Amino acid sequence: MSRALRALVLSFALFPSSIAAAQAQGTQQNDLPPGVYMGEADYKQAPAGAYTLDPDHASVIARVSHLRYSWSIFRFDRPSGTLKWDPVNTANSSITAKVETASITSNVKGFAQELSGNNFLKSAAFPEATFVSTAFRQMSTRRGKVDGQLTLMGKTKPVTFDVELVGAGKGFADRPRIGVSATGSINPVDFGLPPLFGDAIEIVIDVEFQKDA
Repeated sequence: MSRALRALVLSFALFPSSIAAAQAQGTQQNDLPPGVYMGEADYKQAPAGAYTLDPDHASVIARVSHLRYSWSIFRFDRPSGTLKWDPVNTANSSITAKVETASITSNVKGFAQELSGNNFLKSAAFPEATFVSTAFRQMSTRRGKVDGQLTLMGKTKPVTFDVELVGAGKGFADRPRIGVSATGSINPVDFGLPPLFGDAIEIVIDVEFQKDA
């Protein structure tokens, strides 16, 4: 066996143990400050109780068709919300969330102000979009659906979000955390937005909730 082939065989033999070592190193808590814990892929690591959205670790994105040429990405910078969490029976959980519509941002110069104005979101008259859950439906240990009522520009319609657990655990400062990623879609015309948008608007939410003290 040539030296190159021998090295190749050895690298494959060591590959699984290298992966295991890297994974073990990634889950160690020793390198973190005292009282700070990594999240785990287990929703039961977040104890039951009332949680509040952490605005420093939250993102609300709207993906809007740009005349069917591409997707325009808009971000809302001021979300807030509360979560009533029950890991024993997730169907007992509920969430209420809102976002300030005037906090929309765009990389197109001046377009954010136009979007929040009277031609689109009418933020002066309708400063907030709200979501109130009506059902939590657990599909697996990592995924579920949250049904609810979305109110935007004075109109309320049912919306379902597909939710995936990112991590749950002890968090830090003695405040457990749970983080999720959620996606849903709305028909813009249903909420009074102009038909210019045409296709469905996808909403993507990445957020952490921290247990109330």
